[in-house]
Amino acid sequence: MATTAALLVSDAAAQNVNVGRLLRFSCSQLVIERTDPLVQPGINPSLHVHQIVGGNSFNVTMDPNVLDPPTTSTCTTCTYFEDFSNYWTASLYFRSPENGSYKMVPQRTNFEGIDGIRHPDGGGITIYYMSPFGTPGKTTAFKPGFRMVAGDPMLRSKNGTVPGICHRCTGNTTGYAPCDSSDTLELPGKICPGGIRGSVVFPSCWDGKNLDSPDHRSHMAYSTDGRVLATAACPSTHPVRVPQLMYEMLWDTRQFNDPKYFGNGKQPFMTGYGQHGDYIFGWKGDALQRGMDAVLGDNCVNDVCPILKSQSNKDAVACTKMTQVPGELVGRGGEWLDSLPGE
Repeated sequence: MATTAALLVSDAAAQNVNVGRLLRFSCSQLVIERTDPLVQPGINPSLHVHQIVGGNSFNVTMDPNVLDPPTTSTCTTCTYFEDFSNYWTASLYFRSPENGSYKMVPQRTNFEGIDGIRHPDGGGITIYYMSPFGTPGKTTAFKPGFRMVAGDPMLRSKNGTVPGICHRCTGNTTGYAPCDSSDTLELPGKICPGGIRGSVVFPSCWDGKNLDSPDHRSHMAYSTDGRVLATAACPSTHPVRVPQLMYEMLWDTRQFNDPKYFGNGKQPFMTGYGQHGDYIFGWKGDALQRGMDAVLGDNCVNDVCPILKSQSNKDAVACTKMTQVPGELVGRGGEWLDSLPGE
């Protein structure tokens, strides 16, 4: 066992040089439901269906004045057992051109650990916490009560698009870096052999004062360097460089890869421009700061970071939560729906 651990740390050091200094790990599915305690706190059900991962204290309100995720949660779906944050994104639906009915597109993990095993089994999001690219340097971890949003769920066209939201066909050897020339703002208008990868890249600069803002965005800003994967450059209004957070989702669209559903740039999936990500910080104590400091060394990267406590894939997948919207059909089981939930 010790030899295996040493080999993983050695591999981690090599990857640290090749891919940047970051934490990259999986969080399995906690629940799929129509709630959004950040944008629509207390409203049950909310407008959109989301897949939620992370700590099991997730609820309809998530009031920071009364709820502290690390002390309230009893389990987390994430690799790092000290991470009780909640991360959520909009679910993707297929709309049948034949009869207008809808089917939820299943998510599958796109994360393969340094051990070569794909984690977890079914669903989930791959989470990144990244130090500055180009010249890696120290970042300031988020504080208890911190929350933010990336993307705009109400967006339906390129007009007014926000940075950091992109999609990519997988299975075409198109590479890995997010939101480059291989990606599109909208969902791909062609068959994707390996499914569709969605990326939500959050801003990396904090105003240093506010844990949140009325629009859940204004207390944060994207880097002044204009790059999606940001350097340390921050505007004077938001001078504090925090870890750059990124979500990766992989939708298994293969069952819908019929040429009749595509053509003239059209595609049959529903979300696209309106893709977004929500985040509520919930790391225990100084764990995130310790992790981000450690990635600047040579023995901490991705899902192998000895300074942080980890759990097995089996334990992460075992952490689930009953829906808070009982009785509502959202398509979790692959059933067809006459309309999108909430419409």
